[in-house]
Amino acid sequence: PCGFAPEPYHGPSKAEVLATRKEFLNPAMFHHFKDPVMITQGHMQYLFDETGRRYLDAFGGIVTVSVGHCHPVVLEAIEKQTRLLQHTTTIYLNEQIGAFAQELSARLPAHLKNVYFVNSGSEANDLAMLMARLHTGNFDILAVRNGYHGMSPSTMGLTGQVTWKYPVPHGFGIHHVMNPDPYRGAFGNDGAAYVADAADMVTHSTSGKLAAFFAEPVQGVGGAVTYADGYLPAMYDLVRQHGGLCVADEVQTGFGRMGTHYWGFEMHGLSPDIVTMAKGIGNGVPLAAVVTTDEVAATLTQRIHFNTYGGNPVCSAAGRAVLRVIDEEGTQANAARVGDHLLARLAALKDKHDIIGDVRGKGLMLGLELVTDRATKTPAAAECAAAMETMKDHGLLMGKGGMHGNVYRIKPPMCWTLEDADFCVEVIDEALARL
Repeated sequence: PCGFAPEPYHGPSKAEVLATRKEFLNPAMFHHFKDPVMITQGHMQYLFDETGRRYLDAFGGIVTVSVGHCHPVVLEAIEKQTRLLQHTTTIYLNEQIGAFAQELSARLPAHLKNVYFVNSGSEANDLAMLMARLHTGNFDILAVRNGYHGMSPSTMGLTGQVTWKYPVPHGFGIHHVMNPDPYRGAFGNDGAAYVADAADMVTHSTSGKLAAFFAEPVQGVGGAVTYADGYLPAMYDLVRQHGGLCVADEVQTGFGRMGTHYWGFEMHGLSPDIVTMAKGIGNGVPLAAVVTTDEVAATLTQRIHFNTYGGNPVCSAAGRAVLRVIDEEGTQANAARVGDHLLARLAALKDKHDIIGDVRGKGLMLGLELVTDRATKTPAAAECAAAMETMKDHGLLMGKGGMHGNVYRIKPPMCWTLEDADFCVEVIDEALARL
């Protein structure tokens, strides 16, 4: 029980909403489930449909709702700022954007103190690419296969999955190194072997001079893939030997979600040159940022650069409230406690269901990969989708991803409780048993 009653819904029916969507929205917009869920209200870790039925959210608006749906502290900040001033641009002074930048940079290593606010992860990574190329004077960029960095024309090139790449020219100067996936990778958990292969690629596929290396500390869309031991520190060394900057894409991993660390790069012992972030930074408002050194940031002064909505007063107020909530409510510690409990219970579930090939992740960014055969690791995509329908019917909204669509992405609002984690495991257990 959550002690929260949603407001009665009096709007158009689900059938009418679906018909309107089909008629007026781009057909590329897809929905989960054969019978799509219509969400009309949210409260912390819960979502409610038009009938008032409650669901436990295991996907957090695709890893975007960090501290909880409609968190009262965040709502209050948004409402207060909206009544004062909804929008200006950076051509005028406003206290919110500067205060937010100061508070955000205080949570990063000392050399990363220069902030540029944008609206999405794609924009942030796009800008980081530009900064890296301008600062180094080099063009070639390395990214990791199976990684995801956005869908703008530039970041689509960074992304290492065919499912997100349209058949148009893209990815000029971008080279994808092997994915150091301990479960599916060619070299297993041998991080040094993957780095050696990357070094060979630099020798044979680039000029030998790099602009940047982009990597998520844990792959998000790719299925909560953690890397082979020692991989990222050695890759950072390799890239810097060839003149490149190291970019940590914290769009999904940042703001305490890893539990043990505030940022994903910290758990690898890294010191990036640029950090990109989005999603959880605003708990659902369109907000993202690129944080880097003063020297790298200064490259943009060569020309005029401007973002109309980036860091607007309302979004900045929301972002500042998210930072306060994470600090004051112990959100990171909760992600560690609940995540460890959930990971242990999922690992035990693997012993019960042969269809579970791998359980992985960190904090509240976990993955459960389904396979039809543990020896061949054949992806169980159809079974993954079918069980997800059962989970929905039992009141759990699950996410999925991975190259083959066979990985459950368990990345809920970080206000989940131990009881929520237990419910999640029990529903997964039941859904898999019904296959």
